[in-house]
Amino acid sequence: MSLPRPLARLVVLVAALLTTLAASIVVAGSASAHVTVSSQDAAPGGYGKITFRVPNESDTARTVGLRIQIPEEAALASLRTQPVPGWTATLTTSGLEEPVENHGQDITSYVSVVEFRAEDGAGIAPGEFQEFALSGGPFPDADRLTFPAVQRYSDGSESAWIEPTVEGQEEPENPAPVLTLAAAADAGAAASATTAAAEDDEHSHAAAVEESPGALALFLAILALLVGISGVVLGWRATRRTVSS
Repeated sequence: MSLPRPLARLVVLVAALLTTLAASIVVAGSASAHVTVSSQDAAPGGYGKITFRVPNESDTARTVGLRIQIPEEAALASLRTQPVPGWTATLTTSGLEEPVENHGQDITSYVSVVEFRAEDGAGIAPGEFQEFALSGGPFPDADRLTFPAVQRYSDGSESAWIEPTVEGQEEPENPAPVLTLAAAADAGAAASATTAAAEDDEHSHAAAVEESPGALALFLAILALLVGISGVVLGWRATRRTVSS
């Protein structure tokens, strides 16, 4: 038995809009799943704290390891890790081709790899994220620093966030975390602005929705779905009234 034409149109429209909605949800999820790095006070020539945010992309496995590579161009004379409950940190040092001066001394080696490993039973569960912080300096005289990272899962798989991001080009599929260094004079102002924004939850939430392409796409898809269904239903009712008359 075939459906009336208005109902058939409604079914086709709903199916198409639901497909768009599902795609929007996937885009929103993938856009926020990368390992990222940020800082409020890291500036060229100064000391500061940098934080790596690690979301779990797997639906079944826990994240049990994070290996962060520090290239020589991002070498810091001093580097320390912030303890994370349930995790242990291992530092690997390498020699420098060009020594780094720090407090009148030439530093000939630096921490080139930081590896966090989850203890038995610990890790980042599906649907969760964890932050890993490093503190050190002085930061080199640069605008941006890249820190390739490898995320390891409990099932043995890995996600290598190592692809360079080139300005003006589309973001790669597995981008390496990039830290933007603030100017020394702006570092304190940035920290104050972040604190003020955190105190205004409503404003922060609105800004996050506005700046997130994934959230905007999801909202527009839902709106289109509702408008489309309403239009077809109204048309169907009008057709029924015409036939009845």
